Amino acid sequence: MTTITMADQERRQDVTVLFIDIVGFTAMVDRLDCAEVRALQRDYFSVVSEVVRGCGGIVEKYVGDAVMAVFGAGEDGFGPEAAASAVKAGLSVQEALRGRLLAGRFPVRTRVGLATGEVIIEAAAAFDGGQAMISGSVVNTAARLQAYAPHDTVVVCSATREVTDVLIAYQELPPVSVPGKAHPLDLYRALQPQMMPRTMPVQVARSVQQSMPRTVLAGVF
Repeated sequence: MTTITMADQERRQDVTVLFIDIVGFTAMVDRLDCAEVRALQRDYFSVVSEVVRGCGGIVEKYVGDAVMAVFGAGEDGFGPEAAASAVKAGLSVQEALRGRLLAGRFPVRTRVGLATGEVIIEAAAAFDGGQAMISGSVVNTAARLQAYAPHDTVVVCSATREVTDVLIAYQELPPVSVPGKAHPLDLYRALQPQMMPRTMPVQVARSVQQSMPRTVLAGVF
């Protein structure tokens, strides 16, 4: 067995990864001048990044119309609240973009995918724009789920739903068969945050986190 050693600034932990993109972006920009594309992207990225940061996430990269963000990688670590914040960020971005004309001209629709699992984090790169900040199959899973999300929806994997089930209301969707995955992936649509009694969050968070062993998450992805 090959032994893999981690660098001094790297650590292993769970995170929730969010991917968001614009529906029909390629066809849209083919009709635009590059200056118009730049203005659209600038406005779009500004909205997404503001919401992500406000929810405690880190923007890992911007690519074309796609944004990848990571939740639970900061000093406070990962837990049900971090995963729920990722889901809330996806819902809040779509709400912020609904009815908005980017660059004063362009209405857009988006789709969001989230996945939760174990990664290697490079602590020195845990900041906005920290390219290659994390490594793990959960990144690919989140990107794939985003591609299968219905327009204007936020979809999550089973591990994300499990850790946030008491904090977010979900609708179960049909499983999706993804190239490269041995089994279909369970899919859940995030609907809205759930209200909870003030005396319960800490106890619930602890019980949910304890009920999510790393071996279960590894099996999902």
